[in-house]
Amino acid sequence: MRAPSLTLGIEEEYQIIDPQTRELRSYITEILKGDHLVLEEVKPELHQSMVEVGSKVCRSPADLRAELVRLRGAVIELAAKGGLKVAAAGTHPFSNWMTQEITPLERYIGVKQDLQDLAQQLLIFGTHVHVGIENREFMIDAMNVARYLLPHVLCLSTSSPFWQGRKTGLKSYRSIIFKNFPRTGVPPIMRSYAEFTELLDALTRTNSIPDGSKIWWDVRPHHTYPTLEFRVCDVCTRVDEAVCIAAILQAIVAKLWKLRLDNMTFRVYPSTFIEENKWRAVRFGLDGKLIDFGKEAELPARDLITEMLAWFVDDVVDELGSRREVEYAFRILRDGTSADRQLATFARTGDLNAVVDQLIAETAEGVHVEPGAAADVKRPDHTPPSVTAPAFTQSEAR
Repeated sequence: MRAPSLTLGIEEEYQIIDPQTRELRSYITEILKGDHLVLEEVKPELHQSMVEVGSKVCRSPADLRAELVRLRGAVIELAAKGGLKVAAAGTHPFSNWMTQEITPLERYIGVKQDLQDLAQQLLIFGTHVHVGIENREFMIDAMNVARYLLPHVLCLSTSSPFWQGRKTGLKSYRSIIFKNFPRTGVPPIMRSYAEFTELLDALTRTNSIPDGSKIWWDVRPHHTYPTLEFRVCDVCTRVDEAVCIAAILQAIVAKLWKLRLDNMTFRVYPSTFIEENKWRAVRFGLDGKLIDFGKEAELPARDLITEMLAWFVDDVVDELGSRREVEYAFRILRDGTSADRQLATFARTGDLNAVVDQLIAETAEGVHVEPGAAADVKRPDHTPPSVTAPAFTQSEAR
């Protein structure tokens, strides 16, 4: 059996922000009119105040970093032409979903018609990571096992503690909003790719869905590309966080392939078990406890995430050349996630505008745009390397 390519692709959904009011601003139709880049790499989303980017296929996390820096810079520059800013967080701290305009494209008008207020309420922003797996049977095996680690990775990416101007008490409120959609959450255990195809065929024959893009599981075989697509995470505010998450997911798949070559695997657990851990990740993030189902005991989330990093994937990260990117997770464990930083800013200032300003600044960290395009945005003093990626995309609007 041929080894998986383990290529990487990433999709990120951003907020378009009015810098005066800090509210979301409907602007994607203006971007669509004004720049050819949109047609290939920058995509509209369900709401006009959202914009999505899709990377080219990348061979390593270092390639992915360069690509993500380029794409974020492009979006910041496009928004700046209208005097607007861009922020990456799973939810906007206070904008109201009821006042948002739906993007006037047939795809999104259809979603609104099919799902009604559920579609209008879907004012959430996620990160989707693709890992290249050409063998379909291994793709299903990898999905079955990787399900167990979805809550661990979600803990590292939480960025949505606020909703409608309220502190929700949850670290990933985005996960709660998306749970209302059909065909979401932790996928069921699949015995083979044929079983997945049987499900997909049944849903399309009965007019439940038009194609596999409407299966919105936390991890799924992509309906077009030879990739396993991880969809569980909130959008990461900092580039470093996004690259770290992608590197971890690539390493998980690489480790599962290594185990397969040795006729070994990791135990596969029922979805109900994993959903319990996912709830704990949604509610408490890094500050809670996850269940170790092998030991049948709850342990601090930080301990189990450290075990994932230091025990499960550590022996593959050097082969992948991703140790630096994977080990950024230890900084997240130490300093907290975007959700933790947002809550700390609000506790210090009592001002959600200050939270939005922080998100805008962190989204632009390490991103270089044309002079004046991102004025008043704080920049760090390090510059990631420039790498050229292959010239095709994995992007897909939701």
